[in-house]
Amino acid sequence: QVQLVESGGGLVQAGGSLRLSCAAPGSIFRRSAMGWSRQAPGQERELVAAITSSGGTNYLDSVKGRFTISRDNTKNTVYLQMNSLKPEDTAVYYCNAKSPLWNYWGQGTQVTVSS
Repeated sequence: QVQLVESGGGLVQAGGSLRLSCAAPGSIFRRSAMGWSRQAPGQERELVAAITSSGGTNYLDSVKGRFTISRDNTKNTVYLQMNSLKPEDTAVYYCNAKSPLWNYWGQGTQVTVSS
């Protein structure tokens, strides 16, 4: 069973920042596009940001300019830097590692933004 270990969630006031981290086994990480998705209560999970193994990125329109995804291939870790947080960013955030052969998910970390 492949484990993705997420950390960094929490409670923050609107306008604040958080950084999420997700560590994966190296054999998986090196060959995966990594992504962060979120799911708010009663809503469908949506992709927030993704980064390919070569560093290409894409973002959900509502987080462009506020969130930055990055990866450290020496630490097998992907990050999501979240700035200027808004109450509507409140959700459980999930990391995933995707390739043509697999799509693994982390357990999720709660992000709560108070107004």
